[in-house]
Amino acid sequence: MRVNDDANRADRGPSPSWDSSEASSRTVIRREGRTFYGVFKVSMDFVCALLLLVLTAPIILLAALAVKLTSRGPVLYAQTRLGRGGKPYTIYKIRSMSHNCEILSGIRWATARDSRITPVGRFLRATHIDELPQLWNVLRTEMSLVGPRPERPEFVPRLAQAIPGYRERLLVRPGITGLAQIQLPADTGLESVRRKLAYDLYYIESMSFWLDLPILLNTACKVIGIPFRLSSKVFVVPGGARVEDAYETAVVVNGVVPELQPA
Repeated sequence: MRVNDDANRADRGPSPSWDSSEASSRTVIRREGRTFYGVFKVSMDFVCALLLLVLTAPIILLAALAVKLTSRGPVLYAQTRLGRGGKPYTIYKIRSMSHNCEILSGIRWATARDSRITPVGRFLRATHIDELPQLWNVLRTEMSLVGPRPERPEFVPRLAQAIPGYRERLLVRPGITGLAQIQLPADTGLESVRRKLAYDLYYIESMSFWLDLPILLNTACKVIGIPFRLSSKVFVVPGGARVEDAYETAVVVNGVVPELQPA
């Protein structure tokens, strides 16, 4: 099974990383989530990821076969993302786009009607089956089951300059799912990134088993086709004005402005 590793293309140049020594003393969130639960979560993630990887192995194999039979190129897609502390790592997905599509399109976010996405890829993305190989990243402790969405290093410097507190999402391991991922659509611009950041920072400050559990249950509902507007009535999670107002208040109180965020 071949892997398409776009991280090794010569035209990309070196991947930028985060130097924690450059971080501004003015921050949006009050703590880094270094609690007893933060330590326990690593062990819980490992056990759950191992169990899920075993249970979903047949689904992964069927999805891989469908990709292989319907489009040219490797089944798995490898890409560089930034993890905790801005450390680069390689993320794995089942390929949902045309092989080497970024040679023509350049590096950009996916859109709702993105022509680069294959017909099988649309189904894999809608059901999030393409994300299942990231369970391997969880086993390697590069990711968590729940956390901020991992971002590509090519986007981080510009986002950190434009959005207050953006680098603080690198204080924890990124997640396969998260408070933002279950409630908000994919990123399309700076405003959508800012909204997701509010959810990410709220999660980091409030991280606990009792927050992770409903996030995971809402994610499971979403995978089997139950919309969040229905599942959230049973598995309640914070969102909306409560989360976004907390972010805006923190920005004002702590005096964080985009120019203070190092690129």
